[in-house]
Amino acid sequence: MLKYLIQVVQNALPGAILVSLLRAVLDSRGGETGKRFGWSFDRLFLVLGTAAALILSILRGTTRLINREYVNTAILSLAIAAAILFIVVLPGREKPLRGKICNRVGSILTALVLFYTLPTIFLYIREFVPPGESPFSTEVLFKLSGYLAGFVVVLVSALALFHAGKNNGSRLTGIVLSAALAVNMVQQLSVIVQFLLARRIIKVPRWAFRIFIEVINRNVVFLYILMGLSLVLPLLLFVKSRRITESWRNPAEHRKLRALKRSLRRWSAVAVVCYLAAVFTLTAVKAYSEQAVVLSPAEPMTIQGEEIIIPIEKINDWHLHRYNYSADENIEMRFIVIRKNETAYGVGLDACDICGPTGYYERKDGVVCRLCDVVMNTSTIGFKGGCNPVPLAYTMRAGNMIIQTADLEAERLRFK
Repeated sequence: MLKYLIQVVQNALPGAILVSLLRAVLDSRGGETGKRFGWSFDRLFLVLGTAAALILSILRGTTRLINREYVNTAILSLAIAAAILFIVVLPGREKPLRGKICNRVGSILTALVLFYTLPTIFLYIREFVPPGESPFSTEVLFKLSGYLAGFVVVLVSALALFHAGKNNGSRLTGIVLSAALAVNMVQQLSVIVQFLLARRIIKVPRWAFRIFIEVINRNVVFLYILMGLSLVLPLLLFVKSRRITESWRNPAEHRKLRALKRSLRRWSAVAVVCYLAAVFTLTAVKAYSEQAVVLSPAEPMTIQGEEIIIPIEKINDWHLHRYNYSADENIEMRFIVIRKNETAYGVGLDACDICGPTGYYERKDGVVCRLCDVVMNTSTIGFKGGCNPVPLAYTMRAGNMIIQTADLEAERLRFK
């Protein structure tokens, strides 16, 4: 769940900020004459960029016809060229010809930003359901919840920033947008250079190589810079909307102005709250999701011949118990035991078919996979499927649980 929340926010928010600022500038131009079937030119390219991203994600996921590196390099190169041209013509957009060029380039740039950003976001959906598993499971529900929560943060942030940009005037919003595009181009250029270096198409000095590596490894810093730049707009709008500076002719107009100012303050507050949520997600939530959970120590057990013997009174407390077994080839294996009900126990390897031997731990009253953070239904431990532990057979005899070492040996390669 947390994995997809973090990934969606981190990878989609930069594009959302740029698109919302572009939309704010383009919508404030007024008098657009280029209509296509009732759609303005920039709205048409907004839809085209999203549709192209969806098609690209489908092709990436279902065929091998798309080389991701080449496609991304081409899209980023076009986006950089469009961004440079947009920044150049933006200051003089009051002139008819220059304004028309600015609007067209801005619309194309919007589509390119979406075309580059969204395919990765769409492809996350393919990871929800492991091959051969049912889509109707708790694991899929948790992943979908995190994914949708990230989308809500991103979309509401973009909508609030759009309102803030549109109501701050095109000049200030244009300045903020130009700075954001310049920052984003540095990151885009680093991705292109990385591809060219990997293909040995170009060579750079060692000091330049180190700079590019730092840029690539600190992508989130560029997101924080974009957020800091764009945050100027909602903060300034909040201050400006605290008082009415416009004139009114009657009480009705006065009430209308007051309602408008309240609406603008709310949008400003929403933008700030969403940004705080994004920062919290990328810091505290990410640190929590990436923290290394220390597995509980192995408990003693008795091995007699080819049998592992565990006294029942040691595992009757409804808690997770972990055991180590040294298999052939000096492979250290782990398995777990937990009481499920009055008559049955869940016994399995401390590993699963999906996440491997990462292990399980106890959190509150649940058993949790350490890698994917999926909470197991205790009643299903001991059965195949999903992220459940690989089941181990056991028998009861004379007040003891008996596990055959041969069953562990057969699965030893999972821990190699």
